[in-house]
Amino acid sequence: MKHRARRQWGQNFLKDSNLLNKLVALIDPEPEDFILEIGPGEGALTKKLSQKVSKLTAVEIDERLYSTLASQNELKHCTFINDDFLKTSWNDYGLGSQGIRVVGNIPYNITSPIIFKLLENRSKWKDAHLMVQKEVADRLAAKPGGKEYGRLTVMVQSQANVEKLITIPPDVFVPKPKVDSIFISIKPHSRFKMDEKMYARFDAVVRAAFGQRRKMLRNSLADFDLTKVKSINFNLRPETLSVEEFVLLSNKIGRINPVEIPG
Repeated sequence: MKHRARRQWGQNFLKDSNLLNKLVALIDPEPEDFILEIGPGEGALTKKLSQKVSKLTAVEIDERLYSTLASQNELKHCTFINDDFLKTSWNDYGLGSQGIRVVGNIPYNITSPIIFKLLENRSKWKDAHLMVQKEVADRLAAKPGGKEYGRLTVMVQSQANVEKLITIPPDVFVPKPKVDSIFISIKPHSRFKMDEKMYARFDAVVRAAFGQRRKMLRNSLADFDLTKVKSINFNLRPETLSVEEFVLLSNKIGRINPVEIPG
């Protein structure tokens, strides 16, 4: 059954069978894999993946699409949840608490919240393959020094490795988006050990630094005590610092009111 895409949910359905086969090859599913799919839409990718893995759960916010997917005989062995992914709990998925593989052609208007939710639960999944807007993919995978490098880059790369896999033109979607898309992979790493307080401190520093990205760090971080940080040139702008340098900075920076960061 064909469905009209709903703009409020950022729906763009994949229709190209050859491309879908390429995406499955990039995901490289194994028979023992547990898959969590975000936004299955009309189920084009769902059908191909479900034939190759032991368990697949998909979260779909659109009740029409959910009902159609849940009623298809070829998908009877899959689990479908009619809800907003951002409001669901990992306990809802029935996939266990670790080693989950995440896939999704996700709505471009909520890409960042979805990625941050994934990172908050990074111990539960081993990789994610997501279709995102090219501009966002460029920011996620950016290197220091470029205009794409910013808060999103630093926060995500502090927790995971990001790789751009394949660029997707608009004409393989219905309706066609106005921009190119990129299929990316995200794999959590543990290079930087941060507990909840350390991560909150890191977030506060990165947010302040890029909140005024055209200013030198000594100005954008004026509310912080920088006296204990000797290895950072505060006459530079934030986009010149590596993720490692931001981690070092957040570990050594002091607290000055009114800025409150965990001690």
